Amino acid sequence: MTDKFIQLTRRNVRNLRPGSKLREHGIEFERLPDGDRKYTLNIMADGVRVHRILGKGSEGVTRKQAEDFIEQTRTDARKGRLNLPEGRKVILGFRDAARKYLAKLEKEGGKDLNRKKERIELHLAPFIKDKPLSSITSFDIERYKKARKEANAANGTVNRELAALSHLFSKAVEWKWINHPPAKINRLKEGSGRIAYLTGPQISRFLEKAAEHQSSFIYPFVKIALETSMRRSEILSIRIQDIDLQRRIIFIPKAKAGAREQPITRNLSEYLAEYLKTTEPGQKWLFPSNRSECGHIKWPEHAFRDVVKAAGLDPKEVVRHTLRHTAITHLVQAGIDLPTVQRISGHKTLQMVARYSHQNGEHIQAAMDQLEKRYKAIV
Repeated sequence: MTDKFIQLTRRNVRNLRPGSKLREHGIEFERLPDGDRKYTLNIMADGVRVHRILGKGSEGVTRKQAEDFIEQTRTDARKGRLNLPEGRKVILGFRDAARKYLAKLEKEGGKDLNRKKERIELHLAPFIKDKPLSSITSFDIERYKKARKEANAANGTVNRELAALSHLFSKAVEWKWINHPPAKINRLKEGSGRIAYLTGPQISRFLEKAAEHQSSFIYPFVKIALETSMRRSEILSIRIQDIDLQRRIIFIPKAKAGAREQPITRNLSEYLAEYLKTTEPGQKWLFPSNRSECGHIKWPEHAFRDVVKAAGLDPKEVVRHTLRHTAITHLVQAGIDLPTVQRISGHKTLQMVARYSHQNGEHIQAAMDQLEKRYKAIV
């Protein structure tokens, strides 16, 4: 913005009393009773009224951000008008765009569809709502990242959600819903860091508390995760017809790296044999749900958190991927070669499995002790 501020200056903002407001160039500044600052916008952008609460100063919102938002909004509005194709163009809201995007991907045989659907329906759509697809700004995306971080979502999790949003933008341009991607998406930094996993005693306590929980699904979910290393979505979408107890495998038709047969332990095979006796005749899913559009449970988050807390563990550290990490880490520590671990875990590359070889160096030290013993025997 090039407008000069006379009322909404730093000095006036600093001296404004609680409960008072300043308005200038479409920006409203309010000093809240607790001393915090709130910024609100009310502008016209190419004939359309835009009213938006940007947020508080304690959330990092500044007048400069408000100015940038106004400039971006007006630029996007002009682009939307000047780049219209022949004929009338219908403004597509994000939720409508997301529904059409998922439907077209399904027809095209798009990859990773279940996870894209989950990330959009559970997180992106509830936040962006019905805002026009072409009007989404970088500021909206930064607000989304901040909200997800405040909800304790890991950087990697948020980045996967942003990847789904980026793919939606790209396909929207390809399908000529919009003329260009509406905003730049900057990913969060992911550390290579330590992969959290449960120790032997923690596993025992976790299974014990899962068995005590009132949910009938949480114990079998936990047991399958720990004894297969399967991903959460793969477990919850198990079809009864895909369980082969004699061969001790579970067929996964839509795994992340392609359809595969998941080997299972003898112990899990025996448990599932008893568990299947409790299912209803004609039941399709191992974890059915009448309230879910897909027919099966999506994620028993509350039950999982209850079990984590009951087991005396930190819900911020023990998350839905922890059980998978636990199974893979213990396979590596048991001395199983990495290609075999990859076959069990379903990772795309051996490099992804190699990360787990750094967890708890006891098995590495044991290998070095064996090398030392061999050299001593030779000498």
